[in-house]
Amino acid sequence: MFAAQVAAAPDRTILVLGDSLSAAYGLRTGEGWVALLQKRLQTQGYGYRVVNASVSGETSTGGLQRLPRALELHKPAVVILELGANDALRGLPLSVTRDNLGKITGLAKASGAQVVLVGMRIPPNYGPRYTAELERMYKDLARREKLRLVPFFLERVALREDLMQADGLHPTATAQPLLLDTLWPTLRPLLRRG
Repeated sequence: MFAAQVAAAPDRTILVLGDSLSAAYGLRTGEGWVALLQKRLQTQGYGYRVVNASVSGETSTGGLQRLPRALELHKPAVVILELGANDALRGLPLSVTRDNLGKITGLAKASGAQVVLVGMRIPPNYGPRYTAELERMYKDLARREKLRLVPFFLERVALREDLMQADGLHPTATAQPLLLDTLWPTLRPLLRRG
């Protein structure tokens, strides 16, 4: 886990629970959107510490298993939940993913944290039904649990080859500010300055 070296009150922690998109896969330390978020918070006068509990290849099952310890250690005010894409890319039943994300959300809210749910989409080669179900899963969970939702995290970069690494799945360093800009309008209303 990467914890920024920033003094913050206990209720001024943002926990990012994600996969390779948040773990800065293929990038140098400090290039990922999570590191850029910490810099933005500092420069704009938000006294938050960002803890990146993201793991490349993580599924919703793994995130659920790791979350209780992360909540206990960091006591976040906000949890940014960016999981589900690897479940879908592995063709796992979305009922399991939906259940796991619901449990993660419940645990985070029970700890006193607000949750930002980060939605994903997958290529259409998994079939239109599965693709549509994944997109609907995030929307339904956000509506049911009254969560703030980023509908599609890669919205500004997914179709631009120049912003994707050679694997076609992970954004480049140049794309990271765009990811942050996609998330920021949803996260910012939950934060307080000072």
